[in-house]
Amino acid sequence: MKYIFSSLLFIFTAITVFSQTISYKIIDNHGKVWTTEKANEWYKRRKWLTGANYIPANAVNQLEMWQADTFDPITIDKELGWAQSIGFNTLRVFLHSIVYKQDAQGFKNRIHRFLQIADKHHIQPLFVFFDDCWNRDPQPGKQPEPKPGMHNSGWMQDPGDPGYKDSARIAELEMYVRDILFSFAHDKRILMWDLYNEPGNQGKNDAVLPLLQKVFYWARAVNPDQPVTAGLWSWRLETINRFLIANSDIITYHNYEEPQAHQKVIQILQSFGRPLICTEYMARTHNSRFNNVLPMLKKENTGAINWGLVAGKTNTIYSWEEKLSDGRLPAEWFHDIFKKDGTPYRQDEVDLIKQLNGL
Repeated sequence: MKYIFSSLLFIFTAITVFSQTISYKIIDNHGKVWTTEKANEWYKRRKWLTGANYIPANAVNQLEMWQADTFDPITIDKELGWAQSIGFNTLRVFLHSIVYKQDAQGFKNRIHRFLQIADKHHIQPLFVFFDDCWNRDPQPGKQPEPKPGMHNSGWMQDPGDPGYKDSARIAELEMYVRDILFSFAHDKRILMWDLYNEPGNQGKNDAVLPLLQKVFYWARAVNPDQPVTAGLWSWRLETINRFLIANSDIITYHNYEEPQAHQKVIQILQSFGRPLICTEYMARTHNSRFNNVLPMLKKENTGAINWGLVAGKTNTIYSWEEKLSDGRLPAEWFHDIFKKDGTPYRQDEVDLIKQLNGL
């Protein structure tokens, strides 16, 4: 905890210097980072943002969700109805560049279909482009079956490793990001764009900075109506964190700690004067729970997007630390809210979420 505070304070004192040398050097003469006034006005126009990181229960990863053969609007419609029923108004949803490479127009058509379903349920999603978490070598086609009792056993990085540092792929990644952003730049059904999930994870550290800088540059070149961001997740990655704070319109972050530690991080991040959205929280066995964290997030006027809506093939009811290879249920679910049939894992949690959302 002491390290978290000292790192964040270092970021805060250095940001005025680095915001000029990093953000505007990278962004050049394209669209600029939103002013704090514009960002706060955008946030004030919305109800308190609550939701979940979402993937259908029958998809093991982003590719299985979005590929033509396995895209399932019926299941999505059903599960987004459950999200609506507890007052969720946003969902964080991961895209994947390989699906775009397979069939760009088909992928965009499926994004349109997803947005139609989300809009029907009064949900504004935020979409994620790149991701440094879990399996390094994503491939098109049939995806791996989940490994019993193993958290996110089939989740795929994007663009993967060594894809993130392959100069030959930069042009196609740029086309992907720019085309998706351009196609949906004025779509009011979209809340915002999360350009890179947990940059530097899996031991990549600052080696991902060139790609991280490029994706922000590409986004600013399009200059969508929606804000762009990427979340802070590891306080030891000081160079990446300075860049993210300098270049994000809305500050987003991840926190799976208990509420007292989580609140102290919020109080430091509030010093930057921008709206805050926690885009990942809620790990029951880490004492990051709905009943102790969600009321605090509402009190702090911080958006709240937990990990997981429906238990399914991602196996995120299991923790990161414990693999139950026989597939038996964990003593307590790590993530997720609903069972596959739509009944809550814990009725008291659902009741609290509804209450805080004014239902």
